[in-house]
Amino acid sequence: MIHHALFDTHTHFDVPDFDQDRERLAYQAKSVGVERLVLIGFVQNRFQDLIDTHHQLNQLQHAPQSYLAPGLHPFYIEQHQTKHLTDLADILATEDCVAIGEIGLDTFLKQHKQSDLFQKQKDFFSAQIELAQQFNKPILLHIRKAHADVLAILKKHQFQQGGIAHAFSGGVEEAKAFIKLGFKLGVTGQITNPNAKKLHTVVQAIGAEHLVLETDCPDMTPLCCQTSNEHHTRNTPVNLPYVLEGLAQTLQMSKRDLATHLWANSLQALHLSTE
Repeated sequence: MIHHALFDTHTHFDVPDFDQDRERLAYQAKSVGVERLVLIGFVQNRFQDLIDTHHQLNQLQHAPQSYLAPGLHPFYIEQHQTKHLTDLADILATEDCVAIGEIGLDTFLKQHKQSDLFQKQKDFFSAQIELAQQFNKPILLHIRKAHADVLAILKKHQFQQGGIAHAFSGGVEEAKAFIKLGFKLGVTGQITNPNAKKLHTVVQAIGAEHLVLETDCPDMTPLCCQTSNEHHTRNTPVNLPYVLEGLAQTLQMSKRDLATHLWANSLQALHLSTE
């Protein structure tokens, strides 16, 4: 079987779901072509585990290279304190971080639409955008039912470092607006679902040059892995080739050509050299 070099631009491979078999899964992921992955932050009390996992992975041979992207996720806004922004800044100053993530706005839950909590989300998003500008880092965006507000805040800050709009769920015009601001769009296992018509439409409208792959493990399991007896329903970086396959089918491209595009896009989005 031919393996293509793949970059999993969005994982939570540090979470306890993987404590039992992370090393084995890392070797497996590398064996199917996953050369690099990003570990993404979401709450302050996980920062140390995030950093520890990052260093552990990079000490393994024959495992994907790990990159670090700490951040405070909007869905957990009730947990975030101002001090956590200071802790984040300390990590950015002392660790080799590739980006800040995942950050943004999320009004999926009714309580997060309430003005005080939504304002807190906006405040934490703005503060983290400012850190990204200070440290010259791209950002990894989490957006649910808040695309217009996220775009407005990015424009207000005149944000130019770009990054990735993770698990993109907006429409074609919103996709174009993020691309115009220098963002790539993250495609997850959702692309393997024929019913995800909006996503298929967006992907076909904008084409391969603006996309990157992500598993978002342990969430967003590709459809084929939810039903097969061979695979766990728990999502892992090992499943990234299925995301490539689903995207290649949607775009009617060869996996090899698509993988080449996606690799270059990932390096560009994360400000990594093409060496």
